[in-house]
Amino acid sequence: MAETPAAPGAAGTAPAPGAPADPYRAYNFRLIIQERTEGYFTECSGLGIKVHPIRYREGGAGPSVRAIPGPVTYSDVVLRFGLTDSTELWEWLMSLVQGRVVRKNVSIALLDSDGSREVVRWNLFDAWPSEWRGAPLDALQREVAIETLTLVFERLERA
Repeated sequence: MAETPAAPGAAGTAPAPGAPADPYRAYNFRLIIQERTEGYFTECSGLGIKVHPIRYREGGAGPSVRAIPGPVTYSDVVLRFGLTDSTELWEWLMSLVQGRVVRKNVSIALLDSDGSREVVRWNLFDAWPSEWRGAPLDALQREVAIETLTLVFERLERA
């Protein structure tokens, strides 16, 4: 019996050359700290890199201004998550408040639309929490209590 070929772009197959690939969905992701999945995160924002240009004028080049790549900076990552009885992130933050810098490697893994397979991973090296915001409490609302944690890191790679 002959096998039916998988449709282009189906899970586990690469699209045919020249065929458009569907973009990944932003709603399925997980956060991994020191190789352990942590928490239930509702949002992850701010992931970014900036290479600052250094502008200069070359002698004899007239009014032309040239640019070369300068320092690289990484944007702070802001995580929003539902308040639970887990204290791991809080204890990590408190170690910094007490003067003990504990840097950890953190990964943000984007999953496919059904959540069964990791499709992209961003690794944040030597991360540490720089800001925490508690969940707004309002007796007239029925929403989930959402806390915010900001991470600073030294280096970023995409795997």
